[in-house]
Amino acid sequence: MNNLGYCCINLSLKPLGISTNRGMIKRTFIEKGIAYAGELSLKNIVDLKKILQWNVEHGIRVFRMSSSLFPWMSEYHFSELPNYAEIKSNLEEIGKYVLDNDLRVGFHPGQYCVLPSPTERVVNNTVYDLDKHAEILDLMGLPQNYKYSLNIHVGGTYGDKESSLKRFAKNFKRLSKSTQSRLVVENDDKASQYSVVDLYNGLHKEIGIPITFDFFHHLFCTGDLSQEQAARLAATTWPDYTRPLAHFSSSKKLNEDAKVIERSHADFLYDVIPPIGEIFDIEIEAKSKELALFKYIEQCKNGFKIEKPKLETLFTDKKE
Repeated sequence: MNNLGYCCINLSLKPLGISTNRGMIKRTFIEKGIAYAGELSLKNIVDLKKILQWNVEHGIRVFRMSSSLFPWMSEYHFSELPNYAEIKSNLEEIGKYVLDNDLRVGFHPGQYCVLPSPTERVVNNTVYDLDKHAEILDLMGLPQNYKYSLNIHVGGTYGDKESSLKRFAKNFKRLSKSTQSRLVVENDDKASQYSVVDLYNGLHKEIGIPITFDFFHHLFCTGDLSQEQAARLAATTWPDYTRPLAHFSSSKKLNEDAKVIERSHADFLYDVIPPIGEIFDIEIEAKSKELALFKYIEQCKNGFKIEKPKLETLFTDKKE
């Protein structure tokens, strides 16, 4: 199962103080400035190498890196950091390790990255943030392609999906070449937003952008396709040089806490990845990170049995 990975945090190493999420509040940043930001960034980067080494030792070759590597990175250029030379050297070393071990790494920039926003300030901030993420991958010396991707959601529909997708495609041209060559989009978990079909027709056909298939999200926003149909359609958008990317998770509401909303991700996996999953590299989006991945693998070895109704059956009447 080398095509399975996890996201951002390693809970096994966290008790040892190994983390890539060191940060600070705005007041501290104002008081201590970019020197302290550089200090925390270097510690995060050093620990990223440790996490990737741990992953390789445990047979994990897919990993979503944390967007918190550089605290407050929107407030400075990387080259302005007093320890930039050391940071750059460490990132280059990590990039070489990634390539030597055939790892797949990338980012999932946050919800504030909204390319189709009608507000110019939001678009400007989005372009800057996405370009900074791509710059990190460039500093690592990784090829500018979709194997080392930046995965985002389109964002709001603003009452008109077609117009919003056209604004996304237009603003896509404002991104750096590196960002354009890495950016991928993911289907949403609300029926009012973007299904795989929406993304395929509105973006892939227009600007060639690949689609990351989220199995769980598809339950709520099907685009009138079955899970396998949507997965196969998303997979066709990826170039031949890399496996398509997918996300997989289970419902927290159905399996762990009935009080949460239906779209909440569970701590562990309670559903078997369907056979179509074999064509993807899959990031497990479970709150228990690598622990959930290992538990899933062990359950599969012992004959994974689902005692509860399938999610696709339970949520059928609530998707539209």
